[in-house]
Amino acid sequence: MNKYELTVVFKPNLSEDDFNNEFDKLKDLVEKSGATIEKIDQWGKKRLAYEIQKFNEGFYNFIIFTASPNVPSDLEAKLRIMENVLRYLIVRQEN
Repeated sequence: MNKYELTVVFKPNLSEDDFNNEFDKLKDLVEKSGATIEKIDQWGKKRLAYEIQKFNEGFYNFIIFTASPNVPSDLEAKLRIMENVLRYLIVRQEN
C-alpha cells in the first residue's frame, strides 16, 4: 500500500450545494476504488495561476489516501470524464 495525495480543482461557477455534491462524489469515488482516506483539506475558492477553460478561479481540494499501486490510474480515468473538474493531479508521497 502506498500513500498518495490527490489535488482536484473544481469549476468556480458551482453553487454551494452543487460543489458539496461533486465533492461527495469525489470522496465516494476514492473510497469505492479501494483506497482509505486519511486526510481531507479544502482550501475553497482560490485564484488560478493561469486561465483554464475561461475560468480564473477554482475550488481547491486535497485528499491524502492510501491505496494499492493500480488505484491512481483508475481514479484518473474517472476524474478525466467528470465535467466539473478543471484539473487534477495524483502524486505518490515518499514514506
